[in-house]
Parts: sequence; structure tokens; C-alpha cells
Amino acid sequence: MAQIEFKTIEEGVYSYLDNALEAGKIDSQSYEMAKANCIKYLDEWLTDENFLRISPNVRNGIYKAVEDGRWEDIVNTFRKKMSFGTGGIRGFMAMDRDSIIRLKEEGLDAPILKGPNTINNIVLLLTSAGVAQFGRERGFSKIVIGYDSRIRGGDFAKLIAQEFLAYGFTVYLFDEACPFPEVTFAIPHVKADMGILLSASHNDYRYNGYKLCSGNGSQFDPEERTDMYNNYIQKVTSDDIKLMPLEEAPKGRVIWLGGEQKLDGVNYFGHDELVNIHGAHREHIKQFLLQDTSSEKDLEIAFCAYHGAGRKAVPRLLGDIGFKNINTIHANGLYDLDGLFPSFCNDPGKEQQPDPGDRRAAKIAVNAFIQEYGKEKWDDIDILIGTDPDADRCGVTVKVPEAQRSIYGADYTLLPADEVWSLLLWYRLQFDKDINRDDAFIVLSHTTTDALTLLARKYGVGVIRTWVGFAALSAAVRDAWYDELVSGLTEGRKNPNDPLSDMVVHETYGMGPQRKYNLGAFEQSNGFSLLGYPPKDKGSLGVKGHVRDKDGTFASILVAEIAQWAKEQGAGLLELIDKHIYLDPDIGLFYNHYEPDPIDGEYPGIEGDRMKKAILRRALGYFQIAKAGGLEIGGLPVSDAVIYRTGKYDHVYPPTPDWIFPDEGVRFYFGDKYNHLTVRPSGTGNALRLHIQMRTTDVSESTLVERKKAIRDQAVKIADHIRELLGAPRSGEY
Repeated sequence: MAQIEFKTIEEGVYSYLDNALEAGKIDSQSYEMAKANCIKYLDEWLTDENFLRISPNVRNGIYKAVEDGRWEDIVNTFRKKMSFGTGGIRGFMAMDRDSIIRLKEEGLDAPILKGPNTINNIVLLLTSAGVAQFGRERGFSKIVIGYDSRIRGGDFAKLIAQEFLAYGFTVYLFDEACPFPEVTFAIPHVKADMGILLSASHNDYRYNGYKLCSGNGSQFDPEERTDMYNNYIQKVTSDDIKLMPLEEAPKGRVIWLGGEQKLDGVNYFGHDELVNIHGAHREHIKQFLLQDTSSEKDLEIAFCAYHGAGRKAVPRLLGDIGFKNINTIHANGLYDLDGLFPSFCNDPGKEQQPDPGDRRAAKIAVNAFIQEYGKEKWDDIDILIGTDPDADRCGVTVKVPEAQRSIYGADYTLLPADEVWSLLLWYRLQFDKDINRDDAFIVLSHTTTDALTLLARKYGVGVIRTWVGFAALSAAVRDAWYDELVSGLTEGRKNPNDPLSDMVVHETYGMGPQRKYNLGAFEQSNGFSLLGYPPKDKGSLGVKGHVRDKDGTFASILVAEIAQWAKEQGAGLLELIDKHIYLDPDIGLFYNHYEPDPIDGEYPGIEGDRMKKAILRRALGYFQIAKAGGLEIGGLPVSDAVIYRTGKYDHVYPPTPDWIFPDEGVRFYFGDKYNHLTVRPSGTGNALRLHIQMRTTDVSESTLVERKKAIRDQAVKIADHIRELLGAPRSGEY
């Protein structure tokens, strides 16, 4: 393609930015940042010879976008470097669907628009160079690398493997798409120092990412992560990129992770050593089952992999512990490893996530099951289990008793994770005879149901509430293990007037130095693990513990065990939850309502920055009104409000005299601590979340259906009203 004068590119970028600012589509802060960065980064990506050597078509992709007048896409691609969040980096692979299809068809050097704010081969190599330098300076020598079903995930994984080889690492590389939990398990299993999964978890098809783990399988501590980013990743240049082809690596420097034997059709590049990590992970999980694993079980299970890497792992695990009636869904390609996620809507502005915690995903799975197996077979199914593309999340769909179908509107429903985890905790407290309640504790994020809190306290188990994300959950468990847990916090602060909350802990209940056994780590967003007692050394899993990040395959097995036990009692999971959780007067009836904003994806690009911040400014304004008294939301008077801010994203959203970024949200209370609304922003994406918790103790078996419907209606009423107040109408059905 003919070269375009750089002056033409400058004029196009500045014209777009000036017009967008004048039209009020972007704010002045975003304008200044983009104006400072776009031209600088465009010049670098057009002229850097190392970039051109790695990706010869990078220049052609930019020129074609200029030729087509795609100035908004160009600005969004070059206005900043990819943000480095709690678990690594995540973002768009390209700004349009056609480019992503071209990437899938033509490979990593497809001539598409790419730059520092998209996931591409250059960005991943620059990031990996920084990570490798960070590791080598600390004496790290081994790394685990995996990938899921994202577009070109295997190619990206092999590319960064070449870079870590060039930096002297021994690379443990998965031989096919793998669940993230197998990466977090493999790291301590093979005594590696770090691990990476190429994945964007449950985000829609446009995304890819780079999940980074420490030597024990958890995410890196905030201090280490900040050091890695500021002192290594931010400072690397293209001269730091170096590659060693897999076939040229010395013997013993490439070790494959997979099953008992090599896979047909896979190129192992002359390296024969293979670790059966699937088998090791499977045997490890068996120790957590509380019923007989040798007997055949009659539970009828449907399983949906949602185009992801759990497609082999979950049926394999279920079959190995006696479940024989596993009906895997293949219809509409749901079993296929396809990062375009064709079973989900991919229309611009309506891109759906393959999220097992989304009711629409459950509907897709149920309809596909009926299409493949028939309605009569569906009527026999007891439970439908779904996992997301990297299988770190698990969703559970169950049958609804006839008396409650007026609430759910169907004969099945997707159980919210809040209910699944509450039942899981109850079940383990009943049947795990090895639990010493005096030294046990749970950890949950502050947006996860308080039914867990009350259940744990009823049984004498300690509770730690943290901020959102498994990094916080894992860090809190570690702090409890080593007597470093911060205590005496209320709403995350020692003093109500402190400007910042603690970086990890929201509140604790019944904790003390004797609490060393973590019997559950729970997230509202369908994440779970069980971390156990303190590990024997820094690089190991906890004693009697599982991985230090969420594991949807693990959760699937534990939930299936409960469903089998329930069936033997003549009940379903919904009946168990009602009987043992909601009708328990010490706990009460909870409803935890969640909505993302926007419903799908995020507010797009640089214009989305302004939209997200505008909504947050309104939320902060209603906080002030609530503190003054007189605010009602959804017809309920707001009794108090609090801002949760740790400062962890202040480098992305710098505080100003009239603006702070409430990274963990703004909470509005309705009368007591168990009824509230939380408006919480994403840290690095242009999206927000609405979390609503309703609780009543005025419930009995005879009034259960009526009360369930009433608090659900109230939660939706609150969601409707806060969206109206914040100027954030629903962008689709949810």
C-alpha cells in the first residue's frame, strides 16, 4: 500500500478530537491525553523497524484505516497503552468485526488496524519482555503458558513462549486449549515461578487478554504488580523483544502440559516431555468430595462449554467420579472451540458475553439442548452446568417447582452464584466432618450475598469481606494465614473520615489468630475456590486447599455432588436453598440482583470514557443528597450512603478538586446493613455494575412464594429508578 504523509494523519486525528470535544462527546481530560499520545504512538508504530520485522503488515493496517477515514477507531487504537489491571491486560483485538474475522483467517500478521491499545502480537511481546525482565531479576526460571478458545490463542501462546525461551526460561506449554484453573494448578505443581493464560474470560468475542499469575497460582500482589508495570513493562522498548523458535530450544527447555499421551495433529516441535496435568488436577479435586466417588450416580446432567476450554475437562471430571448420565451440548457449535462465539449475538453494540452467569446464556444452552436431544429428554434433566471460555466460572441451571414458576416465568432458572455458594457452604458445613469450626473462615467480596455471612456466623465460622476480585480474596486468605489481617475496619476504614479504604479488606466478623482454614472463597460473579490451611512453602497450594484463583471445573464437580445428594432426598437445589437457607430465621430470605451497564460490552472508546465518568459523577451527587437526607430510590428511603475508594485506579483516573474515582463503588443503604444498592465501576473498562441486595425475615413456608416475588419486584424497581437517576437506561433485555 502506498505510504501516506504523516501530516495527513495528524490532521485527521486532531480534526476528530476537536470535533468530538466541541460536540461534548469526550471530556477535556480524555481530549488532552489522546492529543498527547495519538501522534506519538502512531509515529512509533509506523517507523519502528523492530515492529515491522515482527509484524510486516502493521503499517499497511494503519494506512488502510487512514484511507478509509476511520479516525475514531484510529484514536481509540492509539490514545493510550493497554491498561494493566489486577490480573494482567485485557482489551479489544480490533475495533471492528471484519478485522477480527481477518485475524482468525490470516493469522497474527493480518493487515488490520492495531496499536498500543489493542491486544496484538507486538503488545504481547512488549508486555512479555517486561514480565521476563522482572522475573529474571528475581531469579525466576520457569513459566507455565496456556490459552483458551480466543481467536488465535494458540498462536499468541507459542509466540510469547518463544520470548520467554529467549530470556532463559524453561517453558511449560499446554498442548491444547486449557481451563485457566489448570494453569493455576500447574504452576505450583511443576514448581514454576509464574504463569500466563491467553484469555479474556467471559468477555465477548472482540476481546483477548493476558492473565498473569505468581508462583503459587494466585495473582501478583499489588506492590509486585505495580513494580512490574512501572519499572519493567512501561520501560521496555522494541529492542527488548527477542525470540527463540520452539524447535531451536535446547532439550528440556520446552515441556508440554496435557494428558497421558500426545495429541494427534499437534506439532510438539521435537520436544517429547509431557506432564499429565489433566490427571493430576483431576486426582487433586477428588479429595474435596464428601460422598462416595466409586458408585455410579443417576443424576441427569446437561453440560454446556459455551465454545470454551471446559468442554473436555468438566465431562472428564464428572465421569471419573461416577456420573455417567452426562449430556454434552453440541448444537449450534457450543462444543466447538470458536472464539467468535457464534451462538451469541455479535451485532455491533449488542455483543453478548459467553457468561455462564447470564440468564440469556442459560436460555441459549437450554434451547440448544432441546434442539439436540428433544423436549422429552430435557424434562429428565436434573441440572445444567455451564462454564465460560476459560472455565474459571461455573453457572448452574435447575428445574423450578411448579408452585414457583410464576416467579421465574419458566420451568427452569439459572441460579445466581449467591444462591449456589450459600448452598455449597451449608452442604460442606453439614457433611465435612474434618472441619474444625473454631479455626475455619470464609472470604467473600463485598457485593456477594450476606446469606453467606450469616450462615457462617451461625455455625461459628469467621468471615472476611473484601473488595471485588479474586486477587483480593486470595490476599485476604494469605493475610489470615500469616497473622497479617487488618482488623477493626468499618466499611473498609479504621476511621470514617479516612479518604481511602484498606486495599484488601472491607470488614471482618469473628476473626482471630486461630482462624487458619479457609473453607471457601466466594464471588458474586460465579467465582469459587477453597484455599485450605497455610501452605508448606510459598510456592505451594494451601494444605487441604485448592487453587488460589477461581475454578469453574472444581465448582461444577462440587455442585453436581450436592445435586446428586438432593435427588436422593427427593429434592432439587432450589428446594434445598429455600429449606436450609431462606426459611432459616437466623438467615432470612435474600435476593441479590445484578445488572451490568451497559447490558452488553462497554461504552465504546474515548467517548465511552466520558459516559462512564458522567454516570459516576451523578452517583457521587446522589451520595451527597443521601448524606443530607431525603433521597429515595425505588420508593425506599435511603438511610445512609458510603463511598468505597482504595485509590488503586488513581493512575488511570487521577483525582481532581471536583472528582474522585470510587473504584469499589457508591453504596446506598435502605434501613439496615443487609438492604442496599451499590453502583460500582469497572476499573479499566468503560462499564459499571449495579448490585442490589434485599433481605426480609418476615417469611414462612406458606408466604415464601409471595415474599420471593415481592423482594424481587422491589429490587427491579430500585434498578429501574437508579438507572433513571443516573441517565443509564438499559441498552437491551437482561
